[in-house]
Amino acid sequence: MKADLSITLCGFRMRNPIVTASGTCGYGQELARFYDLGALGAFTAKSVTLEKRTGNATPRIAECASGLLNSIGIPSQGVKHFVENDLPFLRRYDVPIIVSISGNYADQYRDIATLLDREEGIAAIEVNISCPNLEMGGCSFGADPEAAGRIVRLVKSKTRFPVIAKLTPNVSDIAVIAKSVERNGADAVTLINTLAGMAIDIQTRRPKLGNVVGGLSGPAIKPVAVKMVWDVHRAVRVPIIGMGGVATWEDAIEFILAGATAVGVGTALFKNPWVVFEIVDGMEKYLEARGVRCLEEIRGKLDFPGTRQG
Repeated sequence: MKADLSITLCGFRMRNPIVTASGTCGYGQELARFYDLGALGAFTAKSVTLEKRTGNATPRIAECASGLLNSIGIPSQGVKHFVENDLPFLRRYDVPIIVSISGNYADQYRDIATLLDREEGIAAIEVNISCPNLEMGGCSFGADPEAAGRIVRLVKSKTRFPVIAKLTPNVSDIAVIAKSVERNGADAVTLINTLAGMAIDIQTRRPKLGNVVGGLSGPAIKPVAVKMVWDVHRAVRVPIIGMGGVATWEDAIEFILAGATAVGVGTALFKNPWVVFEIVDGMEKYLEARGVRCLEEIRGKLDFPGTRQG
């Protein structure tokens, strides 16, 4: 019996559960040099801002044990450039396109959503609420339940597309944030974004990143990510795109068992763009070996007393 890896997320069909993490594959042209983007379950474009922005000072990346620190700062040519140049390229491929949006002020999210709503070929909008909220002294929108919910509600009011809230792990209780965005209309949630981190060059006594601190991604954060997906799965009913350190099919199965509907792959693509095929093949064989027909049969199904079974 051949296992069916296809899923439905926010009303659109995906041939498999693998989604690219925003920011790791640009706007598609980089990854399309290796293979047809249609092999993916969905493609998430790098976060788009309202106006052009240059991003953070260099150096922007620092390697560390089992992971990668980055402080890119979301450089962007702006939403109009994306609509005129990047979106037409992505439309060439038979793959759902998720557009990530970012802003430092609430009205920037509103204006980006308004402009994108005029376009075709978009499957969903992912609201990156991990950005500094300059209206509240620079703390992340996603760190405050009220602010996170307000941004989601605002974007929902300006678009016909499903809205996915991308959550930061740098909070005391991510389930509280997830509940707030769900109440305010989020159709799904993505988690986790990077963990806050820092690295120092002991020879120069300077930070290894130009922005001093950055976000940690890669295998080092996977246990944290799996636990947070599990926490959110028990707290909300909307679908979860689980990510954070996924590099193998075993990692992907862990996230599904924790409650994720889809699985995001990011940092692993830098080393091996073809890892998507390895993950999909491994997941398919895992299900077939156990006589499991589809992912829904194992989603959130941890085998111990007290677990929510669906």
